[in-house]
Amino acid sequence: MSELDYPEDLRYTAEHEWVRAAADGIVRVGITSYAQDALGDVVFVNLPTVGDTVAEGDSCGEIESTKSVSDLYSPLAGEVTAVNESLDTTPELVNSDPYGEGWMFEMKAAEVGAAEQLLDVDSYREQLD
Repeated sequence: MSELDYPEDLRYTAEHEWVRAAADGIVRVGITSYAQDALGDVVFVNLPTVGDTVAEGDSCGEIESTKSVSDLYSPLAGEVTAVNESLDTTPELVNSDPYGEGWMFEMKAAEVGAAEQLLDVDSYREQLD
């Protein structure tokens, strides 16, 4: 098996979500290559609804694979501003491109800079060991 990839410019949660900060307090959220590898082939994704207000750590969706169903957790508190509608028809993007086309949702964080409190790549790798 090839080594799993963890981009250095992202922040991570212990629940295996990643966060990429964009402009104006908007962040993009997805699951890590570790999570998609552990899940196996993703067959369905249930995402939060645009406009939903979520708290940090809340379950806000589900990821169904050939092995199991797992909760998708919100890494931050805030409001969902966009969801990846491509996953409705091609959920396998989560497996093939977890940090690109396989992103899950975008949100406006309730607190500016909140993503900086999440794990950096080295801390995330350490907690995987």
